[in-house]
Amino acid sequence: MDYLRIALIARPHGVQGSVKLLPLSEDMNRYHGLKEAYLERNGQYQPITLSDVGVQPDAVYARLSCCPDRNTAETLRNLYICVDRANAIKLPEGRYFISDIIGCAVTDTEGKQYGKLTDVLETGANDVYVIKGDKTLMVPALKKLLSSVDIQAKAIVLDAAVLEEVGLFED
Repeated sequence: MDYLRIALIARPHGVQGSVKLLPLSEDMNRYHGLKEAYLERNGQYQPITLSDVGVQPDAVYARLSCCPDRNTAETLRNLYICVDRANAIKLPEGRYFISDIIGCAVTDTEGKQYGKLTDVLETGANDVYVIKGDKTLMVPALKKLLSSVDIQAKAIVLDAAVLEEVGLFED
């Protein structure tokens, strides 16, 4: 089964076992009504139930079924809350889950190959794609740069003219 991380457990919240979650989704509405998820721990995914979910502009607070008290909540710091692919939010056209584009082969509109997309740096303004091949290439995730993205074929084509303007190659 394919899982997507939607929140990081930051710390306990109160003494009843609630936790503060740092959201990993831009859409804060996705947490309203969230009842079932998975706790990712050491590569294993434990089904959990969420209750008393409260959404703030920069955090989510919730009770987790696996967490009866503050001491247990303390042991969950820095673990991820995930959903399975079937319960993932639907992204608008032109938006992709990071896990779907990692591993894509990257070429440009002139056929030059650059390697594989290995990481996405979330900088705030624009994500930055890290592409590893003979050299490391870093490019901003700009619509004008992305000529095409084919998740099924695991292929990304960059506009060669725009790449010349915005691409940063490792020396």
